[in-house]
Amino acid sequence: MFRRVFPVAAVLGLLCWTCAHAQSVTYRCVDASGRSTYTNVKEEMTGKKCTVVSREVSVVPAQQFAPQPTKAGNSAAKAGGERVDANTQRNRDDTRRKILQEELDSAEKRLAEARQKLSEQDSIRTAEERAIPQKALERLKAYQEEVGRQEQNVASLKRELSNLR
Repeated sequence: MFRRVFPVAAVLGLLCWTCAHAQSVTYRCVDASGRSTYTNVKEEMTGKKCTVVSREVSVVPAQQFAPQPTKAGNSAAKAGGERVDANTQRNRDDTRRKILQEELDSAEKRLAEARQKLSEQDSIRTAEERAIPQKALERLKAYQEEVGRQEQNVASLKRELSNLR
């Protein structure tokens, strides 16, 4: 049975390979207006200048991007770029300064609270912590780290405020 099936399978495989090979030839054709098209159909090539393409061709059409609509409410921006008039910029700077000042006030309040909690915890010493001072340091470490974070926040906000024009 193998002797009968193998030759038939070989012939069918050879036929399929030649058909697939014949269909894989792609041509690039340029029409009279200069537009390029790609095809593998001989009838579509009449009246056009066609050449064989030796590499793979993507047939996905190019995307056409629509111009971005401009914002109607952006009257302060000039047409030449991103610049805004002096009054608009001054208003933005004032708003930013106000926001930063409010954040600084709340950060200073949180810093005072963190320092108060640290001093409260520092005044409390158990008998075990008196005997082993390292235990008290471990317990206070989280409070000290919180004070450090709050101090960094306050310093950053002050630096940001000083950088404003």
